[in-house]
Amino acid sequence: MKAIGYAASLPIGDERSLFAFEAPEPKPAPRDLLVRVKAISVNPVDTKVRMRRQGTDAAPVILGWDAAGIVEAVGSDASFFKPGDAVFYAGSVVRAGTNAELHAVDERIVGPKPRTLDFAQAAAMPLTSITAWEGLFDRLRLPVGKGGDGGTLLIIGAAGGVGSMAVQLARRLTSWTVVATASRPESAQWVKELGAHHVIDHSKPLSEELKAIGIDGVEAVFSLTKTDVHWAQIATALKPQGAVCVIDDPAALDITLLKPKAASFVWESMFTRSLFGTPDMAAQHRLLTDVAGMVDEGLLRTTLGTNLGIISVDNLKRAHALLESGTSIGKAVLEGW
Repeated sequence: MKAIGYAASLPIGDERSLFAFEAPEPKPAPRDLLVRVKAISVNPVDTKVRMRRQGTDAAPVILGWDAAGIVEAVGSDASFFKPGDAVFYAGSVVRAGTNAELHAVDERIVGPKPRTLDFAQAAAMPLTSITAWEGLFDRLRLPVGKGGDGGTLLIIGAAGGVGSMAVQLARRLTSWTVVATASRPESAQWVKELGAHHVIDHSKPLSEELKAIGIDGVEAVFSLTKTDVHWAQIATALKPQGAVCVIDDPAALDITLLKPKAASFVWESMFTRSLFGTPDMAAQHRLLTDVAGMVDEGLLRTTLGTNLGIISVDNLKRAHALLESGTSIGKAVLEGW
């Protein structure tokens, strides 16, 4: 089968940073699906793993964790799907990725593709939907429901993939006020269209930006990028007994800044369940099934920002370069081989 991978960590502009090769077809494990990949999207994790994990010329690393496609075969113990079903998912960080024509994935982290989306639109959603959902509801423990008065949620870096889903989920499923950050007119407009109540500029002091819109503090912060840069301002803006959820990789944080406020700090990593084979792995199957239903009901929209064309080495390099530039809005997607 066709696949795209790399043997050594190289700058994306290097000719060998990514290359095409023929790989053996994967053999599905008992709970696996064998999926023919129709579309993929690229996430920051792709670029990070490319620079950290080494392969060889004989066994290149295949990246990619978002995909939408058609089930070709199922493992002996699989029961959620059958051949011919259209699915979408974000795979496991410790298995071969989705930048290949065929991909094996545990059915417990797979959902049915939204009927109202094409494969490219669907491929933009799984990893970010899971991360946003788990961050908001499993880690920050925001209550689901529109009854009563909610608190205020600050989403830092809201125009990216996870932020684009977090804004929608918080607005559609909670009574909380959603304050999103964006530093460019086009990214600010994007998050407004997704449903943010307010948009502030994260290139300026966050506490001052909040005060300018009449908010003296927030009960929850979902920090998606440059947490170390914003950390002092996060601690200032957070109300006593508030909570912070982080997904990026800050070099260092002075966690004692949260102690006077008895505030909580928690990480979100959507790969945890599949990495450790937790007993609740199937929660991601149910989560994606719910997301698909909300898309088909018109409650959520795809976060596809840029369609870069077919799945090829050149287009995949363009996607990595876009993510590394830090200027992407929504998700970068490729479709077809």
